[in-house]
Amino acid sequence: MVDVNAQIAAVERGVETTQQDGEDVRVQRLAQEYPSSLEDVWEAVTTADRIRRWFLPVSGDLRLGGRYQLEGNAGGEVLACEPPSGGTASYRATWEYAGGVTWITVRVTEAGADRTRFELEHVAAVSEVPDEMWEQFGPGATGIGWDSGLLGLALHLGSAVDGPSPEEGQAWMLTDEGKQFTRASADAWREAHIGDGADPEVASRAADATAAAYMGEMPTDMGDAGSTEA
Repeated sequence: MVDVNAQIAAVERGVETTQQDGEDVRVQRLAQEYPSSLEDVWEAVTTADRIRRWFLPVSGDLRLGGRYQLEGNAGGEVLACEPPSGGTASYRATWEYAGGVTWITVRVTEAGADRTRFELEHVAAVSEVPDEMWEQFGPGATGIGWDSGLLGLALHLGSAVDGPSPEEGQAWMLTDEGKQFTRASADAWREAHIGDGADPEVASRAADATAAAYMGEMPTDMGDAGSTEA
């Protein structure tokens, strides 16, 4: 059983439309603290054996300059990697899905005795996401997927056992509890969307459409979904 409200509240979310290298981009950020050491969290987010236990099976060369492929989802290249040093560690990679290329940065930082702050930044060029799709679905299209990933990591780190398999996660998302999680995540991303300057009515419609799509209540192509784990 998942404490949906507690998990949703534990995650910080943000959306920012800005420029990077002269290009208009949208940046989504998530952060959560976990009751584990920095070394343990770093291993969980950088090694194939650990990643499959809470996210998705992954293959490839998980080191600087190597390429990776998540089963049934995105692949990409590891562009930068800073192993643990001075209480922090990070990596940056491309996130290549359905012909599009976006970028992710993962950072872990010591947050106290056996506590670690996990931060994820997902950057997409505005040109990669058609305006009509952004208006229809907003940041929740990828955000709900990332939220389910952070939930999987919380379950894995909190119990020292495997999180749900991709199949179990997909099935759970269609249960009453899973739908509650999806709805709450969509609402949280609505607030982040508004925080980036979106009209509240537009943001609310986008949150409703995204929640319905994730819950299987409307047929749609969700495009570059953040993940399929839960």
